[in-house]
Amino acid sequence: MSEDIFKEEISKHIADALGVAVADIYDLLELPRDRKMGDLALPCFTLAKQMKQSPQQIAALISEKLSKVAWQKMSHASAIGPFVNFFYKTPELAAHIVKNIRAVGAGFGLADEGQRQKILIDFSSPNIAKPFGIGHLRSTVIGNALYHIFEKLGYECIGINHLGDWGTQFGKMIVAYREWGSEEMLEEDPVHALFDLYTKFHREAKSRPDLDEEARRQFRLLEHGDAEAIELWGRFKRYSLAEFNRIYDMLGIKFDYFTGESFYNDKMDAVLRILDDKHLTKISQEALIVDLEEYDLGACLLKKGDDATLYATRDLAGILFRHQEFDFVRCLYVVGAAQSLHFKQVFKVIELIGYDYADRLVHVPFGWVRFEDKAMSTREGNIIFLEEVIAQSRDLARNIILEKNPEIEDIDGTAEAIGVGAVIFAQTSVRRMKDIDFKWETALSFEGETGPYLQYTHARLCSLGRKFGKDIPDSIDFGLLKEEEEKHVLSSLMQYPERIRQAAREYEPFVISSYLISLAQEFNTYYQKHRVITDNTSLSEARMTLCDCVRIILADGLRILGIVPLERM
Repeated sequence: MSEDIFKEEISKHIADALGVAVADIYDLLELPRDRKMGDLALPCFTLAKQMKQSPQQIAALISEKLSKVAWQKMSHASAIGPFVNFFYKTPELAAHIVKNIRAVGAGFGLADEGQRQKILIDFSSPNIAKPFGIGHLRSTVIGNALYHIFEKLGYECIGINHLGDWGTQFGKMIVAYREWGSEEMLEEDPVHALFDLYTKFHREAKSRPDLDEEARRQFRLLEHGDAEAIELWGRFKRYSLAEFNRIYDMLGIKFDYFTGESFYNDKMDAVLRILDDKHLTKISQEALIVDLEEYDLGACLLKKGDDATLYATRDLAGILFRHQEFDFVRCLYVVGAAQSLHFKQVFKVIELIGYDYADRLVHVPFGWVRFEDKAMSTREGNIIFLEEVIAQSRDLARNIILEKNPEIEDIDGTAEAIGVGAVIFAQTSVRRMKDIDFKWETALSFEGETGPYLQYTHARLCSLGRKFGKDIPDSIDFGLLKEEEEKHVLSSLMQYPERIRQAAREYEPFVISSYLISLAQEFNTYYQKHRVITDNTSLSEARMTLCDCVRIILADGLRILGIVPLERM
C-alpha cells in the first residue's frame, strides 16, 4: 500500500507516546475529507473511550507529545478538534510516489488481499425480447467497474449476465407475436419489432383480459417444454442476444458467463424439495410460499396457483448452483433498489435452509433512471434506446472534434470513445443510490465533471510527453518539486490505492469517479500556474516525471470505469 511507510512512522511515534500497540493506531489512520486538514488524519474517538477522556483532549495530548518528534517522512502534526492531522514532507512524498508508480505503472494500487478468492458479480441482466434501454446501462456500468475494482485487489472476478429469459412475459410475447407479428417484422428490425409487440400487448390487455389469461397458459406450455412455444422463445432469444452483444461491444464490456433464468429451469425442483424437507414452505391463497412475516419480510412466493415459477425460485436455484460451481467468497447482485425486498427474502430463505454462505450474498442496489421526470417503463413505451443515446453522444463529440481539432487522424474512433465515455461516466458521477434524471443536455455535456473532461486531461498529459520528446531519466531531484500545487498533485496520487479499497468496501464506483475528477482538477490547476517544460533541464525532468505519474493513474482509473483513455483529442 502506497501510504504504508508514512502510516508506520506515525503509528510508531503515537504508540510510543501513549503506550499502546502500533497496530491499534495504524488501523485508525484515515484520509481527511478536506486537503487543508492534512494528508493523513487520526480521529481520536476510539482512543478517547479507551483512555476515558474527551476526543479533543486526546488529540491535544498526542499533538503535544509529537511536537518533539524528529520526523523522517512527515513535516508536522497538529490537533484540530477531535482529530490529529499529519502533513507529508514533499521531497519524501515525491520520491516514494514517483518511484512506486514508475516501477509498476498501472499496477500502482494493486493488492493481494483477495488472494484469488472468487467474487461473482451478477450485473446488466437485460430482459430478452425487450430493448436495451438507458435504464439497463446503470447496472452494466456499475457491475463492470466493480469487476475491475475487485480484480485490482487480487480477487478472481466472475461476471455473470443473468439474462431475463424466462417468465410470464414470454407468454405475453408469444401471444403478441401470434396476434400481430410476422417473421418479416422480426427479420427487418427484430429489436423494435419485439418492443412494439410487447407494448401493444399491454395496451390491448387493458380492454382484453383474455390476453393475460392466454399469456399465462402459453408460459405454462413453455415451462413444460411445448415444442412450438420453445421454438418461438428461442427465436426471440437469438435476436435479442445478437443485439445485446452488439451493445456490449460498443461499451467494451465482456462477461464470463451468460446464464439466464432459463438455465435454472431444470434445477428448481431440487430447491423446492430442499425447502419442503426443511418444512419451510406452505400454501397460501393457492400459491407456494415461504412465510417470512416474523422477519418483517412478508411472503416469498415460489410458485403461483397455476404452478408457474417466479423470480425467487429461479434465484434460489441460481445461488445453490453458483456456490456449488464456484465456491465464492462473495456474490454480488447489481440490481435496482426496487428489488431490495426480493433479495432480502431470497437471502433470508438461504439462511433459513441453513447454508452458512448466506452472509456472502450482497445486493448492490442503485436508484432510478428517469426521463423527463418520469420513471422509464417498457410496458408504457417510455424508454430511450441506449444505442440512440450513444449515437447522439458520438455525433456531438464528432462535431466538437471537427471544430477544435479537425486534423486528428481517427475522428470516428475518437468520437466513439468520447461519446461512450460521456454516457458511461454519467452513470458513475453520482452515488449509486441517487436517482439520475436523464436529460440530453446533461448527459451529453462535454464540460464540467464529465468523462470527456477526464479524457481531455489524459490527452493533454500525452501531448506534454510528446512535446518533451525524450525519455525521463531514473535519477530525479525531487527537492525541486516544492510548489504548493505540486504537493497537492502528489497527495492526490498517494490516495489512489485507498480510494480503490474504499470503492470496494462501499461497492461504489463513484468513489473512483470523484477521485479522478479531483486528480484532474489538481493537475489542471498546477498546469495553468506553472510551466512544465522549462529552460532548467533538471526542473523539467522532475515536473515531467510528476505529470507522467498523473497520466498513468488517470488512465488506470478510466479503464476501471470502462472509459478509453485517449492520447489525442
